[in-house]
Amino acid sequence: MSNPNLNDPQMEPLGRIQILAAMGVTALVLLLISRFWLLFESVFLLPVRFGLPSVLQGLAIGVGITLASMVTYQLWPHYRRSADLYLKLVLAPLVWTDLIWMGLLPGLSEEFLFRGVMLPAIGLNATGVIFSSLCFGILHLSGLQQWSYVVWATIIGLVLGGSALVTGNLLVPIVAHIVTNLVSSVMWKWRFRGE
Repeated sequence: MSNPNLNDPQMEPLGRIQILAAMGVTALVLLLISRFWLLFESVFLLPVRFGLPSVLQGLAIGVGITLASMVTYQLWPHYRRSADLYLKLVLAPLVWTDLIWMGLLPGLSEEFLFRGVMLPAIGLNATGVIFSSLCFGILHLSGLQQWSYVVWATIIGLVLGGSALVTGNLLVPIVAHIVTNLVSSVMWKWRFRGE
């Protein structure tokens, strides 16, 4: 897969509807994979238990990930370039209200697959967290020159997987993922408004 270059005149950026459709289709595919995995293998879905403590844990983890991402963005130039390229490609065409979908769709579908189904299938242990995190990181590969974005996504996968493992509640990484995507998207969109 080649690295998307927004300055390449041969590459036309996607439009708003195309981005939203791609997000929706990707979320649907990930949810279908999760569902079929549950049907055809004796795997259980990590439970989703609603409650204020779980929501607050997810919020705290999401804010922590966002703060860590801000620091990483400032200190690691390759990650900054990689993140800007990826986020410009995905976020620039979207309007502000679309960012809700940017938080919800990946937050739900990716967590159901990677932490909800894959983690219990591999094992609710360090091996399961590491393997599911590596798969999560690879999902974020949009080109070989985007390796730093994949490394960061893998680290985030370790945090989200660890939270699922420690709490035994899929709601915690779901909330953390949604908060991280939503806040990061809003911050990026605000920073580059008018460009």
